[in-house]
Amino acid sequence: MLDPSSSEEESEELVEEESGKEPLAPATARLSPSRPGEGPGGGGGAGGGGGGGLQPGGRGGGAARPASPSPSVASEKEKDELERLQREEEERKRKLQLYVFVMRCIAYPFNAKQPTDMARRQQKISKQQLQTIKDRFQAFLNGETQIVADEAFINAVQSYYEVFLKSDRVARMVQSGGCSANDSREVFKKHIEKRVRSLPEIDGLSKETVLSSWMAKFDAIYRGEEDPRKQQARMTASAASELILSKEQLYEMFQNILGIKKFEHQLLYNACQLDNPDEQAAQIRRELDGRLQMAEQIAKERKFPKFVSKEMENMYIEELKSSVNLLMANLESMPVSKGGSEFKLQKLKRSHNTSIIDMGEENENQLSKSDVVLSFSLEVVIMEVQGLKSLAPNRIVYCTMEVEGGEKLQTDQAEASKPTWGTQGDFTTTHALPAVKVKLFTESTGVLALEDKELGRVVLHPTPNSPKQSEWHKMTVSKNCPDQDLKIKLAVRMDKPQNMKHSGYLWAIGKNVWKRWKKRFFVLVQVSQYTFAMCSYREKKAEPQELLQLDGYTVDYTDPQPGLEGGRAFFNAVKEGDTVIFASDDEQDRILWVQAMYRATGQSHKPVPPTQVQKLNAKGGNVPQLDAPISQFYADRAQKHGMDEFISSNPCNFDHASLFEMVQRLTLDHRLNDSYSCLGWFSPGQVFVLDEYCARNGVRGCHRHLCYLRDLLERAENGAMIDPTLLHYSFAFCASHVHGNRPDGIGTVTVDEKERFEEIKERLRLLLENQITHFRYCFPFGRPEGALKATLSLLERVLMKDIVTPVPQEEVKTVIRKCLEQAALVNYTRLSEYAKIEGKKREMYEHPVFCLASQVMDLTIQNQKDAENVGRLVTPAKKLEDTIRLAELVIEVLQQNEEHHAEAFAWWSDLMVEHAETFLSLFAVDMDAALEVQPPDTWDSFPLFQLLNDSLRSDYNLCNGKFHKHLQDLFAPLVVRYVDLMESSIAQSIHRGFERESWEPVKSLTSNLPNVNLPNVNLPKVPNLPVNIPLGIPQMPSFSAPSWMAAIYDSDNGSGTSEDLFWKLDALQTFIRDLHWPEEEFGKHLEQRLKLMASDMIESCVKRTRIAFEVKLQKTSRSTDFRVPQSICTMFNVMVDAKAQSTKLCSMEMGQEHQYHSKIDELIEETVKEMITLLVAKFVTILEGVLAKLSRYDEGTLFSSFLSFTVKAASKYVDVPKPGMDVADAYVTFVRHSQDVLRDKVNEEMYIERLFDQWYTSSMNVVCTWLTDRMDLQLHIYQLKTLIRIVKKTYRDFRLQGVLDSTLNSKTYETIRNRLTVEEATASVSEGGGLQGITMKDSDEEDEEDD
Repeated sequence: MLDPSSSEEESEELVEEESGKEPLAPATARLSPSRPGEGPGGGGGAGGGGGGGLQPGGRGGGAARPASPSPSVASEKEKDELERLQREEEERKRKLQLYVFVMRCIAYPFNAKQPTDMARRQQKISKQQLQTIKDRFQAFLNGETQIVADEAFINAVQSYYEVFLKSDRVARMVQSGGCSANDSREVFKKHIEKRVRSLPEIDGLSKETVLSSWMAKFDAIYRGEEDPRKQQARMTASAASELILSKEQLYEMFQNILGIKKFEHQLLYNACQLDNPDEQAAQIRRELDGRLQMAEQIAKERKFPKFVSKEMENMYIEELKSSVNLLMANLESMPVSKGGSEFKLQKLKRSHNTSIIDMGEENENQLSKSDVVLSFSLEVVIMEVQGLKSLAPNRIVYCTMEVEGGEKLQTDQAEASKPTWGTQGDFTTTHALPAVKVKLFTESTGVLALEDKELGRVVLHPTPNSPKQSEWHKMTVSKNCPDQDLKIKLAVRMDKPQNMKHSGYLWAIGKNVWKRWKKRFFVLVQVSQYTFAMCSYREKKAEPQELLQLDGYTVDYTDPQPGLEGGRAFFNAVKEGDTVIFASDDEQDRILWVQAMYRATGQSHKPVPPTQVQKLNAKGGNVPQLDAPISQFYADRAQKHGMDEFISSNPCNFDHASLFEMVQRLTLDHRLNDSYSCLGWFSPGQVFVLDEYCARNGVRGCHRHLCYLRDLLERAENGAMIDPTLLHYSFAFCASHVHGNRPDGIGTVTVDEKERFEEIKERLRLLLENQITHFRYCFPFGRPEGALKATLSLLERVLMKDIVTPVPQEEVKTVIRKCLEQAALVNYTRLSEYAKIEGKKREMYEHPVFCLASQVMDLTIQNQKDAENVGRLVTPAKKLEDTIRLAELVIEVLQQNEEHHAEAFAWWSDLMVEHAETFLSLFAVDMDAALEVQPPDTWDSFPLFQLLNDSLRSDYNLCNGKFHKHLQDLFAPLVVRYVDLMESSIAQSIHRGFERESWEPVKSLTSNLPNVNLPNVNLPKVPNLPVNIPLGIPQMPSFSAPSWMAAIYDSDNGSGTSEDLFWKLDALQTFIRDLHWPEEEFGKHLEQRLKLMASDMIESCVKRTRIAFEVKLQKTSRSTDFRVPQSICTMFNVMVDAKAQSTKLCSMEMGQEHQYHSKIDELIEETVKEMITLLVAKFVTILEGVLAKLSRYDEGTLFSSFLSFTVKAASKYVDVPKPGMDVADAYVTFVRHSQDVLRDKVNEEMYIERLFDQWYTSSMNVVCTWLTDRMDLQLHIYQLKTLIRIVKKTYRDFRLQGVLDSTLNSKTYETIRNRLTVEEATASVSEGGGLQGITMKDSDEEDEEDD
């Protein structure tokens, strides 16, 4: 119980002063069901007791306003103010009365419990918290935190920040109260799962580890600088309060809900005796009895609510009685007092609940004496003894204690000089007036003594009302004991059993029991919740001597009865045919007895003690009677503050349907404004109180859920986030009830319930359709989880005509299709507006972006004209840029729908596809408009196609759908036109390029591209090739390889024309391939055409190169001065590149179409053979020229004789150089240089080997033929020396170049070697000087000398 404090008393005095000044309206006969803010609706309250109040009675009563001092002069403003004050006062009284009912539900619940299985609600995010979270993530992205993160995580956070935290949909969600910290965490988790799954595998690091690490970093960013331990403690405390609340917390909560002040709560709490379970149980019994009487009165007067069927009236009475019987059974099942199960209360056996109604009848459920046996616990504590003077100080003394009929206990031994113990003995007895005996003994010193000597004793008869503290008692001693003044200090505590409600001595006389006026010990025993008995006990008896079952009796105060001697304060218990008169020795005891019996009888009349009546009649009597109990004191305080009317009002006379509607509405407001994201769900404590209120006060379940639905709908329509599962639960209950399915056992259905249900059903349908239409904004990012799916499920339920017949799927489909069609328009309109705003931010100095949504909203001619006028202010390039940005947003919306909402629409996936197509069709209008204004033959729109096509082709449902086909139809002619122009451009570039070709080598741009990691630069997506075509084909910007590529490669390859050709062909094919044309047939056509084009272009390139090769060779020298030019090598490299590129550019994957590749390969091979043949022929021509010079030294010719004579004559005078060595050296130098150039400049080893093989073989054949022609002639010494040097050096050089031995040591070479060896031998014999070291034999010295 809450004790009054000085601060409370001060506040009471203040209230008294205010209440004395405040004008109060007269009381109404009954609380009006009108809602706050409406009129007084039933009047004020009757005055009395220091404050106006409500005295429940009949229904009627008009409201009389306080008299104005001068009504004729009073202004309308003053009248309005008075009416407002009056309404506020009525509302305050209504809430106070409601709070009394709620308090009683909390104080003694017997129907409901706080549910422990409700889903725990998360802390919601407020606007300030959202801004704080944004700031924390921005600080992380700016590098202002100490959190270490890699680039992938930073990118994920950046995307989360831009897409989620900055979204206006999230801001709306926060405003609606439906965004929790868990929502933001789950969205981020889902956001990063895709990213992490797409990362490459890392040995030793699982992706689950990466996910958990990223989530830990996210939590650190989200938490900021807060101490995680404090946050955890705060979350734990809040979670505990969310699960279950104590009574004190529930009182405080409903004080806040109903606006009750603390001192008002304390007054009501004390006056209602909420801490007294017996008083609360008695109050419930009185309420239930009143409801039974009300049911009888309704049946008697036939004042029924209007039902849908006349037969329901009788059923209604049965339901009322049945509900009361159920409450009685619930109350009966409660323990007599909580925590009192240890007292083994014997409960009354009942056959059926309906017998409870007639329990007041005689000869039914009569109690026997064995039904009221009590069990008491006694504690006996012996402290000390005084008066032991005759015993020696060292004599041993001790005490024994026993309860009559129980065991005997003994204290420790003590010396007579100090007889103190402090020993406690515990006993259990069934005697209401037990006899406790305590004896004092001393040990006998005699040898023959058989037992110790008793010095004294004391016999006590304690009761539960006896003093608990220790007291001195005079002991009874024997006559011959020298110590006649023995005293013992002891305490006897007798605990009151839980089922004993009051006890004490009373005088009593009755007709059937206690027939003599005599003082007896009475105990009020509670046998069960509905059975009490007044029992009189004698000493040392377990069963009562006589008992009176109080069922049907009424207790009240009475005046002293003449002729009855004994007793001072009288009261009686009256029943038809019987009256029992009681009397106590003081007034306070009488009040306590009457209050206890009043609670036991369950009577509706509340006895008023004479002291209170006298006080009410006295003008200045503010001091309570000294002999009144404390409960009476609190009742007087409540009376003084005008609270008595709320406490003493009969709950049966109130419209609890209206009161419950009010408390439920206020509780919902309180719940939606707390710190939890409740989505309309009450907390467990609130559910418990509302459940108890409905059960205790007979609020119909359908009315409760209809009011709940209406309140939830009002909040949802005003933007609050309400869980559709909660709406579904209440709607299903109401639908089941209205269609007679009895979800709570109530079979009666009122007309009002049915009409309200139909109204709410229509409102709910409109709300659900609106939410589905705005699903991206009502359920952003799929949050709250499962809400959209539950909304669709609820819509299907709402569309049902009854609770049995399922609604046809086509009907549901039609409704959802209509919603999604509107959703497409809503989403695209908002997206266009967002794109326009974003465009203004990006281009704040340019003209605002043309509002694309205007064509969707209204396609009238006037709007088209306006659009054209505005469009002139925006360049086509700007329009295309805006359209591409809009396309990115469209794709993002479709991806979000698939990621966050597709699961909810799983049953209606085809409708989501239609929604996406509708959404894209709206975009198609703007896309077409933007493309129409683009200049002809421009290719800047291809990125738009690639962007949309890449997104659509990856979507199984949208690939080759309506919009996708429209996109293909739009761009197919553009692609064909582009390919046509590229083909013409490339053909002309080949023609002009080869005409001006210098055959200087250029860096390769294509051969090594697949093996090079390209820098992160923006390559042109659409190649524009250089061409000047006089036939009306538009001029295109130049297209060339980026400058950074030149530094990557060191090898010199083909010519500028060929490299440009190969680059263009590869770029064109890559571009077309990257388009990923979705239609297979057209895609194959494009590929086939490009392969054929590449084959034709490469064929042309090869042929032009072959012609240029032959022309170039013809222009070169035929002497040993010939050096292989760079252009010759470049032409070979062109062939090498052509062969490599043909593999990539000309081959088709289809088996029958390998002809392009094989055809061009054959052409290249034939051309290379011809080029090698031509080059070898050139080399042979040079060798033949050398041999022609040697032919002049043939034997027998005039030139030979002249040369020989001249040399011999000259050698006598000067040192003549070795003849013929200059020719040989020149040829050897030519061969070596040509070999080195070809080896260094030509990139294909196979071609070099074939060239060298053919060159060597041809050279040997020429020499062999020359020698064969001179078979009969001896070679001149100069011829011999030159040939030996040429043959030997040629053999060695070609061997060093890798020509195989089988080729080197051919028969031709052996023939030449043999001939020269024979000639060498002949010359060495005929010539005195010999060959001067030149010989066909292998010699290292000769090699060194020559080198």
